[in-house]
Amino acid sequence: MNFNINKNILAKLRIRWTLLFLAICLLIGVVLYFLSSSYFRNEEVQRAQNRASLYRSTLVGELERFQHLPYILAQDPFVINGAKGKDLAGLNRRLASFANRANLDAIYLMDKNGLTIAASNYSAEKTFLGQNYGFRPYFKRALKGQRGEFFGIGATTLKPGYFIAQGVRDENDNILGVIALKLDLSPLVKAWARGGEILFVANSDGVIVLSSNEEWRYRTLARIDKKRLEEIALEKQFANEKLLPLDWTKIGANEVALNGKKYIHASSSVSRLGWTLHFLADENRISERAWLTVIGIAIFASILLTLAVFLRSERIRTALNAAQADREQLRKANKKLALEIEERKAAERRLEKAQSELARNSKLAALGQLSASVTHELGQPISAMQNYLAAAEFDKNAKEREQSIKNLRSIVTRMINITKQLRFFAKPSDNNMQLIDIIQIWHGAYILTAPDIRTANIELIENLPKKPIMVKANKLRLEQVLVNLLRNSISAMQDSKKKILEINISADENYAIISVKDNGHGFGENSIEQLKEPFHTTRASGDGMGLGLAISAAIIKEHEGIFAAENIPEGGAIFTFKIPLYRE
Repeated sequence: MNFNINKNILAKLRIRWTLLFLAICLLIGVVLYFLSSSYFRNEEVQRAQNRASLYRSTLVGELERFQHLPYILAQDPFVINGAKGKDLAGLNRRLASFANRANLDAIYLMDKNGLTIAASNYSAEKTFLGQNYGFRPYFKRALKGQRGEFFGIGATTLKPGYFIAQGVRDENDNILGVIALKLDLSPLVKAWARGGEILFVANSDGVIVLSSNEEWRYRTLARIDKKRLEEIALEKQFANEKLLPLDWTKIGANEVALNGKKYIHASSSVSRLGWTLHFLADENRISERAWLTVIGIAIFASILLTLAVFLRSERIRTALNAAQADREQLRKANKKLALEIEERKAAERRLEKAQSELARNSKLAALGQLSASVTHELGQPISAMQNYLAAAEFDKNAKEREQSIKNLRSIVTRMINITKQLRFFAKPSDNNMQLIDIIQIWHGAYILTAPDIRTANIELIENLPKKPIMVKANKLRLEQVLVNLLRNSISAMQDSKKKILEINISADENYAIISVKDNGHGFGENSIEQLKEPFHTTRASGDGMGLGLAISAAIIKEHEGIFAAENIPEGGAIFTFKIPLYRE
């Protein structure tokens, strides 16, 4: 009894799972259909745009093929004589020959009143001879000296054509008449129709002038107002055509409904006459391709599902056979894993110990760097203080002693500010910018370095400008840069027999420029980028920790300036920094 109940329950579950599977498959099919439709719609839109561009190119080529001919005919002596009324019979035969060779519908000459006095179809039943076309827009434009272009139904032959006209001038550049030609575009339209594609061309009024479907010709895409209809009637552009609206509705950017049927739509503007070419593609092609895709994917999925079921059964059988062997391997792997865990824990303990030692060493290194920086930055002012104190002790002149005391105060103030700036690399500096003359930077730096320059017997050459060079900068920090450069040059010239230190201050269009040139040992094969690194130095051990140029480069960067250095071939080096000029 219980066995039968369980069997019924299993049967119901199978039915439910089957229905759920079918519902999921149906949902996937619907989603695939819509995704495929969207993809193929985009493809059809792109194809329609490409086809529209192609047909536009053929149409433009056809319209431009004879643009030069009216101009050439207007220069023909026979045409000019004909406009003067001479040898019109000969001109008729000449125009007929031209029209026949160029495969044109007609070439004809009109006088200033629009009366046709010579025509290539002079012998035809419906000839242009004696007809007056003064009402046509192309004649009016040509008579004004402009190129006349026009499309319309012929007033004589009642056949549509493209008209091009050019004024005929005499030797005094006076217009004698108008030469015109008519190009029959029907072969092009027939070629479109034979291609089996749907396209038409509408003019600026929305009137369809060319169409692969003959029934759509001279229908309008929108209603034309009464005033414009009257103007078209006066020009006799479309003869007695009623210009009825076409059952045309734009649904979206690339979709239209025409006579109740939906099409993919693409348009392309034609460069002449304000025409627009419209290309239509049947939307049924999208549905067909989408359904084929869904069916193909369904067949492929069925094959994959069958294969997956087969492979799954094979894997289960293989897994059952290998289960017993895997148990023993699993036991061995567990033992090996436990051993590896213990080894990893021991390695982690060693790593923690090494990291702790590294942290202590880093703190000691940071402390060493800080002490080196303090010694480096305060050494020069302290040395200057010693020199000025010694001078003050021996100076009996009160004025000189007062000057020494004043210099000492300036140095003490600088030392206070330097201690504030020792936080340079740890904390951004205050943007204390002021408008100063760049020459003041040199004067401030000279006060600090003058005793060392004199003590080292250095010949100082100053090339200073006569006019102020104004910059917006932090005066104290730029003095620090210049002091660092002067100190480096003094140190570099210790072993030189004749010591020359040259200071150059100038300006170009954008920058104030300060350079320090010496004839010391230079900086060897080191690059400027290496010299700007903290704790990189070319001095002997104990002469400095290499912070000066690093700090100097950072200060120049704060001022949006440029810092450079180069060795001098004859010996020595030149360090240059540029600060942007102040612009009001």
